[in-house]
Amino acid sequence: MNIHEYQAKALLHEFGVPISRGVPVLKPEDADAAAKQLPGPIWVVKSQIHAGGRGKGKFKEASAGDKGGVRIAKSVAEVDEFAKQMLGATLVTVQTGPHGKQVNRLYIEEGSDIDKEFYLSILVNRETSEISFVVSTEGGVNIEDVAHSTPEKIVSFSVDPATGIMPHHGRTVAEALKLKGDLAKQAEKLTGQLYAAFAAKDMAMLEINPLVVTKQGQLRVLDAKVSFDSNALYRHPDVVALRDESEEDAKEIEASKYDLNYVALDGTIGCMVNGAGLAMATMDIIKLYGMEPANFLDVGGGASVEKVAAAFKIITADPNVKGILVNIFGGIMKCDVIAEGVVAAVKQVGLKVPLVVRLEGTNVEQGKKIIRESGLNVVPADNLDDAAQKIVKAVKGG
Repeated sequence: MNIHEYQAKALLHEFGVPISRGVPVLKPEDADAAAKQLPGPIWVVKSQIHAGGRGKGKFKEASAGDKGGVRIAKSVAEVDEFAKQMLGATLVTVQTGPHGKQVNRLYIEEGSDIDKEFYLSILVNRETSEISFVVSTEGGVNIEDVAHSTPEKIVSFSVDPATGIMPHHGRTVAEALKLKGDLAKQAEKLTGQLYAAFAAKDMAMLEINPLVVTKQGQLRVLDAKVSFDSNALYRHPDVVALRDESEEDAKEIEASKYDLNYVALDGTIGCMVNGAGLAMATMDIIKLYGMEPANFLDVGGGASVEKVAAAFKIITADPNVKGILVNIFGGIMKCDVIAEGVVAAVKQVGLKVPLVVRLEGTNVEQGKKIIRESGLNVVPADNLDDAAQKIVKAVKGG
């Protein structure tokens, strides 16, 4: 689960992390009061969307201006003007794709007198099962570019969970950022605060870009991107309360209610599969035969008829879907349960696109019989290769 920048900063501030003062704004008419809560004379008006590259992004609407999704305002009147332009407009960045994302929230923040910019992130190292830091003096730019062109400017290290964060970790961060004296002490303190927040809140990723040194000699988190381990959210109702469903795909939200592993994609062939590996293979073979999958959907090993029916409805709710491929290898999952779920869903929502079903494994004959006797216009397939060719041919009009 992701949260907005202003929410991430508020959470980090609970652990003592130094941030700039700011006020979130949901309506243009609130921008004036928000700006007057801050000292000025410089304000930063930031679009709040779950995507990076906001400052270099472009709005689709001409009325939103061409100054990007992060703007510097030199008066309260200019804050008002930017808020009216940006709220409700669609921002396109390198991470949103060409469709962009609508800006429903802004963050009005006091300006910072920046001397230096750094990069710092924390994430889970899946290979070592440790929390790892990634630090660079090259802040304010894409870390991927730094890794490609000047990898020697990136320092990374892991924290042993048996000891937790130690003073030497903070010194490593300070040395990597070439900080001395009081700034080095600030970096050491900040390292411990960030680690504490990361571990306490079960974060999956914390990225600060940039972490800045102000001309007043203070370290400050100028931007923050945080995502959480969804499997641990039951422990953090305060974090769940920060969820902004307008930033998520409606189909993915619906899938989460049924504990379905669903990710919306840009293709035209909907997929319903059991098992993540089989789902990946199904998507690969669809691409092999010249088309694109519309989703990743793993119904899991112990799905009920209701769960399968819900999965099928989610697939058909996607207007881009021109055909559906059901590919089930029944081990724990029984083919007759899948068949009953598909039949139940089709009877409720109808079937307006070609449907190819490949069943194999436990209770396969019962499953095929249910499909065969349902009266549905279903194309049976003998194996995955056969199924993929048939759905591609059907969608292309063959």
